[in-house]
Amino acid sequence: MTPTDLSALLSKIRTARIGILGDFCLDVYLLLDPSASEVSVETGLSTRAVRTQRYTLGGAGNVANNLLTMGTGHLAIFGVIGRDPYGSEMQKMLVRDGVDLDGLIVQWETWDTHVYTKPCERDHEEHRIDFGNFNHLQSTTARLLLEQLERKLPDLDLVIVNQQVIRGLHTKEFRQQLEELILRHPEHRFIVDSRHYSDEFAGAMRKVNVLEASRISRRGGEAPEPSDGPAVGELALELYDRWGKPVFVTRGEHGCTVCDASGVREIPGLLILSPVDPVGAGDSMLAGIAASMAVGADAFAAAELGTLVAGVTVQKLLVTGTASPEEILALGSDPDFRYKPDLARQPRKAVYHPGTAIEIVTGLPRQRRFTHIIFDHDGTLSTLRQGWEEIMEPMMIRAILGATASDVDEAFFEEVRSAVRDFIDKTTGIQTLVQMKGLIDLVRRFKCVPEDAILDAAGYKRVYNDALIDMVNARIRQLKTGELTVEDFAMKKAHELLRALAQKQTTLYLASGTDVEDVRREAEILGFAQYFGSRIYGAVGDMTKEAKRIVLERIMNDIGEDAHKRILTFGDGPVEIRETHKREGYTVGVASNEIRRHGLEVRKRKRLIEAGADLVIPDYCQMESLMQVLFP
Repeated sequence: MTPTDLSALLSKIRTARIGILGDFCLDVYLLLDPSASEVSVETGLSTRAVRTQRYTLGGAGNVANNLLTMGTGHLAIFGVIGRDPYGSEMQKMLVRDGVDLDGLIVQWETWDTHVYTKPCERDHEEHRIDFGNFNHLQSTTARLLLEQLERKLPDLDLVIVNQQVIRGLHTKEFRQQLEELILRHPEHRFIVDSRHYSDEFAGAMRKVNVLEASRISRRGGEAPEPSDGPAVGELALELYDRWGKPVFVTRGEHGCTVCDASGVREIPGLLILSPVDPVGAGDSMLAGIAASMAVGADAFAAAELGTLVAGVTVQKLLVTGTASPEEILALGSDPDFRYKPDLARQPRKAVYHPGTAIEIVTGLPRQRRFTHIIFDHDGTLSTLRQGWEEIMEPMMIRAILGATASDVDEAFFEEVRSAVRDFIDKTTGIQTLVQMKGLIDLVRRFKCVPEDAILDAAGYKRVYNDALIDMVNARIRQLKTGELTVEDFAMKKAHELLRALAQKQTTLYLASGTDVEDVRREAEILGFAQYFGSRIYGAVGDMTKEAKRIVLERIMNDIGEDAHKRILTFGDGPVEIRETHKREGYTVGVASNEIRRHGLEVRKRKRLIEAGADLVIPDYCQMESLMQVLFP
């Protein structure tokens, strides 16, 4: 979906009229601060001091909240609350947002408002305290609820049916009566998101996750991995054949598989660099799907929007998040996706060009004639900076822990280290300054450093660069003294490949996330600069100017028509691969082992395939075969 298409769809959603029937819940976040704890005189036990309390709508209420934040024109809800303060709080929140509450019924007996109380300390959610697990729906309440829904149907474009809790609305009798209502009104659209009863509700569309789809399926056996696109597609097709209505199978971080009358299609998962909290992501996905379908979008576009809405909300920690149109547009204008996750995780499924170690991921470059070729530098051609991760990781950990570094327990230290490693892995290849901006977010997340002691991105970059440049300069001294040679810091046969490409009368570009002065200096020292001339690009201290994007856009503007068929990119990091893939150029992922300078690095292979690589090679040792593949 283009940004223009996305903007148009979000505008249409402002006219949508949607009803929600389901389990309306309240999430209560209690943010604890042990600094104010004291010992109770009565019990002798330590108290748990609450610094902040926060109330958000959960369950069907979270779906409603997502729709409201997206700008849905009219929202009517149908549910049951208890005669308790939590029910009153929920009503206040919904009235404030202008929701039609005619279908929200108060059951005075045998019903507590569904509440999930979540004590949180240091970003960790502790044991919940739940209300409503012993509810009993009275038959008079069920009848009133369904009568109210049927009365409102002519004024609604679509109805969402939410089922989240066992002791909620959806008793066996209620489900049967609701199914009869759906079948009486085939002209109206219903979509069901049911944790336990998805195989019921004939006549409705369904949103299910992989485990639910597998449980309903007649195939039996273990559920496929969410990353296994073909297997999930088979499940979706089976359920569509059974139900005859569009099916959305959500796959967590791996996206969504859709099946309708046009067949099975996949929306890849989003690459999210920041920490994520998946609580409520399914509700966000459902809201995006439902809002799109309500205004006439097809199932694939609906799933695309749902994926973007969930992509926004998972980045909001310790809150049941929502996504505004502005946030959705910001993410959707230039999203980063994860491609072929099943193949990326399983090297045994690799397919190779005959007699070579050249892995064919998407297909050979037939009907392409490459004239403009982009190379990343570090790890693709040069190994002068090999080991940069081992410098960045401890530097980031020290920045996060600050003065508490010697006092934190082992579990907390491991949590910080795991977060840092995950961040470095995801951000390999982007500008150092952008990585340092992400470090600031990590410092704030762990709350070990006072706000006035947090450096800016440039400050953290200086700390990191000082240590890195010391290592690089030491290696350059070894070159100058003759202890080591250029070949000791270049990928095997890199010079031969560049020479062969230059003889093809192609134009070569070098683009790196490293500072441009350092790229030029190191390329000159290693003998690469001669192949690129003035076409060497790097970071210039401006996070908005990503060298690899700039080079790609410049080449495409220069070439004009069919530019994508003439662009080839080599890289060992996801940024250059992803940016070229977005522009339909062809990519060679170099999954290089930088210590040996040849051979496959499995972690890099995974990153490169998920970024959209067309070929993956371990090195340039089979240069002649590679040239035959690229220039047949």
